[in-house]
Amino acid sequence: MNIFIAQNYGYFMITGSFKDLNLSLLLHTMFIKNNSLKSIFEYFAELLKNNYSEREIQLIAKSFIAKRLEVGASELMTDAGRRVSESDILYFKKVTRQMRQGLPFQYALGETYFYNISLRSDARALIPRPETEELVNWVVEDNRGSNNLEIIDIGTGTGCIALSLKKALKGANITGIDRSIEALSLARENASDLNLEVDFKECDILNFEKYTLPDNLDIIVSNPPYIPHSEKSEMHENVLDHEPGMALFTDNDTPLIFYERIVDFGMKHLKKDGVIYFEINENRGDDLKSLLNKKGCKDIQLRKDLQDKDRMIKCTI
Repeated sequence: MNIFIAQNYGYFMITGSFKDLNLSLLLHTMFIKNNSLKSIFEYFAELLKNNYSEREIQLIAKSFIAKRLEVGASELMTDAGRRVSESDILYFKKVTRQMRQGLPFQYALGETYFYNISLRSDARALIPRPETEELVNWVVEDNRGSNNLEIIDIGTGTGCIALSLKKALKGANITGIDRSIEALSLARENASDLNLEVDFKECDILNFEKYTLPDNLDIIVSNPPYIPHSEKSEMHENVLDHEPGMALFTDNDTPLIFYERIVDFGMKHLKKDGVIYFEINENRGDDLKSLLNKKGCKDIQLRKDLQDKDRMIKCTI
């Protein structure tokens, strides 16, 4: 089992799963020797020591303890003798067990931090990734200071892109669409929590002609499904077991179908010289550039993420 932690993004992805037949026995025989915070940290360290580094475990434990006790991370290090309740103890045991069984950190915690906002996170939608934050930052960099932008986020999921842009680009009018009713319910909850006004609508972009959607758009931004089913074997079990497949996978024969249909949508709904920003499969940059050229798109820019992979592309209609 591996863990990926990008602290600057507040992002944790726990990968893999345990199939130890003695797991249940182990968890029941492990105990927290007293109710102090120091003992809670030791409990996390003991259960996870074979799987994560000491630093990773500290970050994980701090996140759960800070949320449960509603305190800042700095307080946790200066009040190690603080006692917690029995119900708190049961909570820490439960979430540790869930993570050992493969549940992603964000789902176990119930929240994640993305760009400039905190979001609820559960199995209704994909966990926002760091590269998607980079996509949002590209949009913000290009449009900071612009007024009254009309933006649509296609495949909104948690609402992470739409809500981050709403907070960062003052005065922008933003719509988020998704074909998943469950994802839309989560996005609306996040909008309510953040007191941000985004219009979330149900829409299957593959059949966008059937829906009433905004016209005269300045920007389309999208992180659509882009993983062919044939690549499932390369993915971690906890993603396959817990995150919604409809937001991840495309048919093997038409891996770029969502990009093609979004460009078709853009041709009809964007203003002249409107812009599309995409997150992309790192292996499909050249294929997507060819598609955009064939569609007549202009000013095509392929951008690498912080891992030096082709993960974003921008074009003008």
